[in-house]
Amino acid sequence: MSSGGQTFSPGTTVGYSYSDDASEPVIGADATVRKGSIIYDDVIIGDRFNTGHDVLIRELTEIGDDVLVGTKTVIDGRTDIGSNVSLQTGVYVPSHTTIGGNVFIGPHAVLTNDPFPVRQDVGLEGPMIEDGASIGANATILPGVTVGEGAFVAAGAVVTEDVPPDTLAMGVPAMHRQLPEPLQEQNNI
Repeated sequence: MSSGGQTFSPGTTVGYSYSDDASEPVIGADATVRKGSIIYDDVIIGDRFNTGHDVLIRELTEIGDDVLVGTKTVIDGRTDIGSNVSLQTGVYVPSHTTIGGNVFIGPHAVLTNDPFPVRQDVGLEGPMIEDGASIGANATILPGVTVGEGAFVAAGAVVTEDVPPDTLAMGVPAMHRQLPEPLQEQNNI
């Protein structure tokens, strides 16, 4: 299916209704949504949006221009994502998360929003990933953590506390280091 510069592969669901008073999703020009993807109502997406296969984007999510959402990535709603963002295969983005612009999140990275899963009834608070940050494959970012502007989270790191801007976070739990010279370049997404 295709219209207005948008391509929706057969087997996609655009406008999955979760409520009687929900509004159809708005998807900008030149979008490609691949097979098996589901986009709920009350989602707003900018121009040149691309997905892999089997993507899930829940309600009340806003996504900027030039965003790639990789195969089997889940965005669990009530989330804001800036422009020029690349979410690779299998990324999990929980509700109440903010991702700035020019951000890269590597394959199977997991962001979390519940500090006491099933143990305490507390409000959910996703992480904040600021502009220009990069997160490596299989990294885990805990609830309420801010990854600062231009920061780099190494593959496999478990980030339990805020990462200052232009800092490298690596290890379990992640320790902060000076950003090495090769990582001081801005993301080129």
